[in-house]
Amino acid sequence: MFAFRSTFFILVFSLFFLGANGGKNAIASDSFGSQTLLHALWFDEQLAGSDSDLARATLPEPDFSPPLRTQPLHFLPQVQPARQQIITRVAPDGDRKVMALTFDLCERAPHLAGYQKDIINYLRSQGVKATFFAGGKWMRTHPEKAMQLMADPLFEVGNHAWTHGNFALMDETEVRKQVDWTQAQYELLYEEMQAWAEKRGVGREMGKVPPSLRLVRLPYGRNNEDTGDILASMGLPMIQWSVEGERDELERTVDQLVQWNLDKVQPGAIILMHANAVPQKTHLLVPQLVPQLKARGYEFVTVSELLAMGPVVTVIDGYFDQPGDNLYVDDLFGGKGTLGPIK
Repeated sequence: MFAFRSTFFILVFSLFFLGANGGKNAIASDSFGSQTLLHALWFDEQLAGSDSDLARATLPEPDFSPPLRTQPLHFLPQVQPARQQIITRVAPDGDRKVMALTFDLCERAPHLAGYQKDIINYLRSQGVKATFFAGGKWMRTHPEKAMQLMADPLFEVGNHAWTHGNFALMDETEVRKQVDWTQAQYELLYEEMQAWAEKRGVGREMGKVPPSLRLVRLPYGRNNEDTGDILASMGLPMIQWSVEGERDELERTVDQLVQWNLDKVQPGAIILMHANAVPQKTHLLVPQLVPQLKARGYEFVTVSELLAMGPVVTVIDGYFDQPGDNLYVDDLFGGKGTLGPIK
């Protein structure tokens, strides 16, 4: 099933955390993955995927079942106070033209959301870094694709809740379950990949894959007054966006979407898009947007790299493009956001 290749690549990054005792910032250096690992476990053809990856489905019954382990084994230090609110972008030192492309991989309880292989294939072909916020259930239903993203040194993976729960409507126990189950599912995939790597003689390369998710994105961008404290205690900064990259995608052409992004982007921007198979134009948007951003001098970095480049810009309440524009989702999606639209 897996093939060995002799390529090697290391990508180093820095993440800043404040310990629970309120001490000084500690810098934890690590890498995101390894080309040696990636190509030891998968042929190029397997990484490229097939049209079956694009398949979406509605399940006969919503799937609320837990992962095989519901509590993570890795625990992170508390988020520093300056980063306990919702991070929309970074103000990079020297106004450096850096930005982060981010893609959500969300999947509510009744659905299989698919995997948009064309986006990932394009990013790999161009050497473009990106951060993927994956739902726990999505990782369980797409385990091999999740592990490929985990192993790829271009990519970073973050937490996007188990079944896309709306944290504004959830109590602390519900929020923690959505997050912990996702943390645990990632660890289970890490352990599975580690076993494969050992069999292929590249077990040491697993030291370059983060053993735990270190960032979180709020489903729907929704939060309440307690969300920040809960997630900060779990060691997960809330990463949102400054550009809703697919804004009104059904009404806009691809060219219009490209211009929308170019008009909104600024140094330190975080662009929100999706890499599941739900949006209809993102796989066409990305190959047109990336070259134009490069032509304007922008460098693509992961979110964790971006966080190390300057102070964060934060908001108290999350939103899509303007404050309050996501409140309608509270009444739109059932099961506190975990089910489909209410008819």
